[in-house]
Amino acid sequence: MDTTATNQRRNSGLSRVAGARHLSETDIQAFGAEVKRIGNRVMSDLGEQDERYFRRLLAAHRTAEIGGRLIIFAGILHPACFVLGAIILGLAKILDNMEIGHNVLHGQWNWLGDPKIHSSTWEWGGVCPARQWQRSHNMIHHKWTNVIGRDRDFGYEALRVSARQPWKRSHLFQPVTNMMMALFFNWGVAIHDDELADWRAGRRSKASVRPKLRALRNKIARSLGKDYLLFPLLAGPWFLQVFLANMGANLIRNLWAYAVIFCGHFADDVEDFEEADIEDEDKSGWYIRQILGSANIECGPWMHLMSGHLSCQIEHHLFPSMPSRRYQEIAPEIRALCERYGIRYNARPLGAQLFSVWRKIFRYALPPKKQYVPS
Repeated sequence: MDTTATNQRRNSGLSRVAGARHLSETDIQAFGAEVKRIGNRVMSDLGEQDERYFRRLLAAHRTAEIGGRLIIFAGILHPACFVLGAIILGLAKILDNMEIGHNVLHGQWNWLGDPKIHSSTWEWGGVCPARQWQRSHNMIHHKWTNVIGRDRDFGYEALRVSARQPWKRSHLFQPVTNMMMALFFNWGVAIHDDELADWRAGRRSKASVRPKLRALRNKIARSLGKDYLLFPLLAGPWFLQVFLANMGANLIRNLWAYAVIFCGHFADDVEDFEEADIEDEDKSGWYIRQILGSANIECGPWMHLMSGHLSCQIEHHLFPSMPSRRYQEIAPEIRALCERYGIRYNARPLGAQLFSVWRKIFRYALPPKKQYVPS
């Protein structure tokens, strides 16, 4: 490639990205235009069917939550109900976390004009306050997807999942750290805020983060009080059984959210980047980075729903504010477009993606034979 062509490709910010080196600047811009066209077409087509879907989803979640808690209390009459109720409540918590909360907070339903389900007012059932999560996730992760040192979601500042990350002694224990993150995933998200991390590291004063600490403390108090105090107390002598059932429901939610999110971000062939790789990145370059830095899960309709449609992680990263139910509709188009331009489209079944994540966590726990040096 001649010098002129190389300089032209730098306009998109992809001159050093492995999965895009074969593309000319003309290809990159044409690809970006087609991706944008797909997004514009869907967003201009939103209407009654989309709203009906979401209203029914809210009703189904409410029914599952109430039903799950009532069935847990029915365990007073039959012990099996404690288990059944915990499973149903766990499924309700998954819906709240994945298909409802995550997507509302992305602004996917702002177009309805309903203040009760607007991204600026919604508060989900997770421990992390919604406004704090929006900053760390929407504003940082989606902007800096997989950029080492900028995307705090890449490895969650605790796991080494790339050769580009410098190895530390603490990484030897990351298989255990990974297991703990799976069990307590909701809590990990709650303390992941970058400004709170700066305070813990001594780079910020406590006064500067006091409002966030107060919001986090209040959210934790409400969450713990509801599941581990209020409802168990209502059960009287069956306090412990209801306490454990609620704990089981939260564990179901945590393990499922961990599996879906880790598969979408850390599976094999997901590419990561240095800041120099995306220098002068434009929108077309950003589209390609989102595709190269994400992975889909091949599955059926039920799992699409329960994953919050993050089984279509690629499409979500391309269009974070598009109602999630539309991702299945556009996924074949995006995949075909990637094949036409020779861009890797990472999609495998859940088991394969999750196994590749765990294999990567064990592999990068060990010290490298040769430390990575940026080119």
